[in-house]
Amino acid sequence: MVQADRVIETTCPFCGVGCQMDLHIKDEQIFRVSGCFNNEVNFGNLCVKGRFGYDFVHAPDRLTEPLMRDSRKEPFKSTSWNKALKIVATRLRKIRDQDGPNSVAILTSAKCTNEENYLLQKFARAVIGTNNVDHCARL
Repeated sequence: MVQADRVIETTCPFCGVGCQMDLHIKDEQIFRVSGCFNNEVNFGNLCVKGRFGYDFVHAPDRLTEPLMRDSRKEPFKSTSWNKALKIVATRLRKIRDQDGPNSVAILTSAKCTNEENYLLQKFARAVIGTNNVDHCARL
């Protein structure tokens, strides 16, 4: 049996329930996932996605940094998180100021945690000033 170099406790990325899981790491690669028994969310149980759906972590085509382009005719280029967030904030502010807060809508996902969904709706209402918030519960 393969022995892990380390075990990392984390939250499952597949839905907003918040199941806790242990990632067993060997040579900087996840080789096994198990449920955490010391929590009251999932009591050590994991669904099939949580238990076996971790191959995406090491996928060679996974996005690991923001991509942007100056026009639709140009290819995407890597950029820093600070630059990407500044551009998004500037554009959202411009749209809100020119066309009003109801010209912006926020879409959330069941793949976000409940806390992330709460923050997005709070951002929409308190910062943007819109109630145009929707959620897709389908996975």
